Amino acid sequence: MSIWAKISKLIANLTKKGEQLNNIFLKLKTPPEKTAGFTIAVIALSAKMAKADGIVKPEEILAFKQVFHIPKNEEKNASRVFNLARRDVAGFEIYAQKIYKMLYKNSKILEDLIEGLLYIATSDGSYHPAENIFIDEVAKIFKLNDMTLNTLKSRYVPKQASDPFIVLGVQPSWKTLDIKRKWRELVQENHPDKLSARGLPSEAISLASNRLLKINQAWEMIYKSRKSDQTFNA
Repeated sequence: MSIWAKISKLIANLTKKGEQLNNIFLKLKTPPEKTAGFTIAVIALSAKMAKADGIVKPEEILAFKQVFHIPKNEEKNASRVFNLARRDVAGFEIYAQKIYKMLYKNSKILEDLIEGLLYIATSDGSYHPAENIFIDEVAKIFKLNDMTLNTLKSRYVPKQASDPFIVLGVQPSWKTLDIKRKWRELVQENHPDKLSARGLPSEAISLASNRLLKINQAWEMIYKSRKSDQTFNA
C-alpha cells in the first residue's frame, strides 16, 4: 500500500468516526506508519500557517503544491488533509511537536520545513505579522536558533532580504576569505544531489533553486564590495 493510499484510508476512518485530525497520531506509533504521520503533520502545519492571517489565499495553496510536490492523482487526498487541518480545533503546536520528535536529530530537515512555510507565507506578495508569529513559534518548537531563523527569513521576507550577511549566516566582521568558504559550503550543501543524500523528501528539494539564487546573489554583493580586501586571496 502506497503512503497516499494509507493516508486516504486513515482520513476516511477519521471522517467516518467524526474524529479530529490530530487524533490520527494515536494510530501512528511505529514504522512505516510514522512516514504517513510525518506527511500528514507537514500538510497540517502548512494549512494552519496559510490560515494564520485569517484567509487561505489561492496563491498559498498553489505555493503549497509547488513546495510539497503532491502527485496529480493524489491531490484530492492531500486536499482532504489540508482542509481537515484548517478546521481542526487543535493548535498548530501539536503538529510541530510531532514533527520535531520525528526529526530532532536532523536540524537541516527542520530548517527546510521552516523555509517551505516561509515560501508559502510570502507567496501572496506579503508577510503578515500573524504569519511571522506562527513561524517564530514553530521555529522555537524546532529549537532553531535566532541566527538560523533570520538567515532563512532573509531569503523570503522583503524587509530582511537586503542584508547579504544575514542571507549567508555570517557576520560583517568576518574576513572575506572566511565568508567565501561559508558561501562555498552553502552552495555545496544546497546542491540537489546533496539534498537527496540527506534523505529529504523530493518536495523539499524544489526549494533548492531559489535558495541557491539568494545565496549566490548575497555572495556577489559582498564580493563586489570587498574586491580590494587583501584577505580575499589570502
